Amino acid sequence: MKIGLLFGSFNPIHIGHLIIANYMANHTSLDKVWLVVSPQNPLKKYGDLINTYDRLEMARLATDHATNIAVSDVELRLPQPSYTIDTLTHLKEKYPEHEFALIMGSDNLGTLHKWKNYKLILRDYNIFVYPRPGYENAELASHPSVTITMTPLMELSATFIRKSIAEKKNVQYFVPDPVLKFIESKSLYR
Repeated sequence: MKIGLLFGSFNPIHIGHLIIANYMANHTSLDKVWLVVSPQNPLKKYGDLINTYDRLEMARLATDHATNIAVSDVELRLPQPSYTIDTLTHLKEKYPEHEFALIMGSDNLGTLHKWKNYKLILRDYNIFVYPRPGYENAELASHPSVTITMTPLMELSATFIRKSIAEKKNVQYFVPDPVLKFIESKSLYR
């Protein structure tokens, strides 16, 4: 089985993430997509990241009825900070029957050269790239391991959602209903 890994903080998960995952699982050569909830991205500041287990639960709530999208907590069991190459190596050892590929935005493709062992990633894994506004011409876009997809372009961000919640604005339809209920029940992002 060919599994695409979409890494993220999912702080919170929103419809943009789900549209990307659904597109990759149904419109590419991938059979399934795993949403990998990352405890902390080594290239990002900690900022307003909420509890990892709350983010994991929201991802599970959002994908509860999905047939080819699942949530993975693999990075919660690995040493921190979690580097993509280490996660990929761990998954390859644990699930030798699967072929893993990366899913990333064109913005991340543009900074891939800063990642730990990025040349190994390019050598050993396929990378499926979805467009992000303002990041159309990444240097690695023509690499043989990279597939640029026609995933619908969305300018929705978790930052926008967190800010809206903090300002007591309605975010219905930006996040799945079960996620919104979870956020409200725990007064997250207030």
